Amino acid sequence: MQIAVITTSQIPSITANSIQVMKVCQSYCQLGHDVTLIVPGKKTIDWVEISKIFGIQSKFSIKYIPSHRIFRRYDFSFRSGLHIFMKNCDLVHTWMPQIASIAGLLGKPYIIELHGMPTGKVGPKLYKNIIFSNHKKRFLCITNALREMYETAYEFRFKESEIQIAPNGVVLEPYLNLPESSELKNTLGINDHFTAVYTGHLYQGRGMDLLIELGKVLPEIQFVWVGGREEDVNQWREYIDRNLIKNITLVGFVENEYIPTYQSAGDVLLMPYEMSIAGSSGGNSADFCSPMKMFEYMAAGKPIISSDLPILHEVLSDKNAIFCQYNEVNQWVDAINRIKNDPAYGIRLGNQARVDVEQYSWIERAKKSMDGFVK
Repeated sequence: MQIAVITTSQIPSITANSIQVMKVCQSYCQLGHDVTLIVPGKKTIDWVEISKIFGIQSKFSIKYIPSHRIFRRYDFSFRSGLHIFMKNCDLVHTWMPQIASIAGLLGKPYIIELHGMPTGKVGPKLYKNIIFSNHKKRFLCITNALREMYETAYEFRFKESEIQIAPNGVVLEPYLNLPESSELKNTLGINDHFTAVYTGHLYQGRGMDLLIELGKVLPEIQFVWVGGREEDVNQWREYIDRNLIKNITLVGFVENEYIPTYQSAGDVLLMPYEMSIAGSSGGNSADFCSPMKMFEYMAAGKPIISSDLPILHEVLSDKNAIFCQYNEVNQWVDAINRIKNDPAYGIRLGNQARVDVEQYSWIERAKKSMDGFVK
């Protein structure tokens, strides 16, 4: 099957939405489909570099289409529509309501991702037209909570044939057959002490203030932060140095292929989301988010300590994670110490998380997205 995956995400980029796009494309390739990713911009690096940045093994075509901001991406949408028509694509996968509408007008089945509520004056109208159209379509909604938000806002119920709850996922293979934590720490140049690892961006709402406080209260614990934009990393590194906090190490950005190694080197993995979570494009996703970090942590098979956000309970439970109130530092201290002092308990949590994450691989997500929709 010839699949056109169309997005305005920047490729390459270290944002979560760009990583998700690349994982979606790879999963379709692994199922044997011919994939072309269409994005705005110009080619800047070759495939080898792209595969390293995103941790991608399956190669697919990337078509760059020049786009001018003055046209608000409508020039990109029009040219993408021409590609759909000229190449006679069998399926369109997109995050853009404009592309979904074009695909529908061309009589092409399409899958459209729902990762948040539409904003502005035009967005809500575009989604309303799509929702109530007769197009052959399927919505991939990252959480049940987000589905309910759409149904409330538009006063309708999704047809079961047109909706698939599709949380973000993980590529499981890089987490298989890794060495023990101590060996991984040695490889990464990390001291072989009890280590709490955080991976991801350092945006507002990600819990960096809490991690700083934990570093101060637990000087015997080694904290390792992996990821973040250079300006954010530098800002926090200066703060840590200025306040003489010796047990927090900021690694900074690493290519996606190395993330499993850092996560698997940890003795406990931290997910300290605040009640308001900012993403790369702003907004607050705390009520409907589906963090890729959560699935990566589960795949690493290590104990997870997470903020007790209601949305995370769609995937996590007290059998595969420990929940703490974000603003209760003592709860986090007690949870970390429990994992440190009771290794068997941590192993049970990690093993259960590793079993539970099997259903959340990117390839399983791709299969479910197409099941009963297209052959």
